[in-house]
Amino acid sequence: MSDGIARLISDSARLIKREFEARARSLGITREQAFALVALSRNEGMNQVRFAELMEMDAIPLFRLVDRLEASGLVRRERDPADRRARRLYLTQAGWATLDLLRPLMDQLGQDVCAGIEPEEIATFRKVLARMVANLAPETEAGQG
Repeated sequence: MSDGIARLISDSARLIKREFEARARSLGITREQAFALVALSRNEGMNQVRFAELMEMDAIPLFRLVDRLEASGLVRRERDPADRRARRLYLTQAGWATLDLLRPLMDQLGQDVCAGIEPEEIATFRKVLARMVANLAPETEAGQG
């Protein structure tokens, strides 16, 4: 039974990612860039190394992602006053504006994914998924996202 559940969760995550990628492209950004903007909006001022950990990315690929976001004018780096080698990350005004465009796109995708499903079923599904996450994730991760 669990193999079927894991496969369905994996398949739905893959399809949602693919659809989100297509929709984010309409804003001229990738799914990874969109996720980085959302994560950064919740953690502004975080240094790049910690942000790489949060994004579950190796430092070099994350730095390249931030380079692209910075080149697009969506993110800015500032020196960390406590550590001259470190850089802290902030959304620019354009970054916040892009995030404002992303939110309705994400909301619509959520509505499309849940089309035809009763609100009570969605509530139960959320509870079950939250319990699955809690079963697998450290306490600090459970309930995030």
